[in-house]
Amino acid sequence: MLFSANDMRLLRQSRKIHRIVVPVAVAPIILVSLSGALYGSLINLNIEVPWLLKVHTGNFGFVNLQPFYSPVLGLLTLVVAVSGIPLLVNGRQRSSES
Repeated sequence: MLFSANDMRLLRQSRKIHRIVVPVAVAPIILVSLSGALYGSLINLNIEVPWLLKVHTGNFGFVNLQPFYSPVLGLLTLVVAVSGIPLLVNGRQRSSES
């Protein structure tokens, strides 16, 4: 047996965390990525879009998340990455066994 019972428990726990966090984290991460890329492209064309910068930084008009938007996005990104690493390593080990 390649993995101990403790390793398998850790892998299951990591998978559970990953399945919960990814759907929550993906929307704001994609929104920040797309709005930042679009804003940068439009600025290079000398087109001012201040509302897009506000969306990029977490100000959604009716709700202003700017004070904690960046730390929350950073934390979500770290949790997704850290919880996904064991899944990636386990998947590669299984595929090399075949």
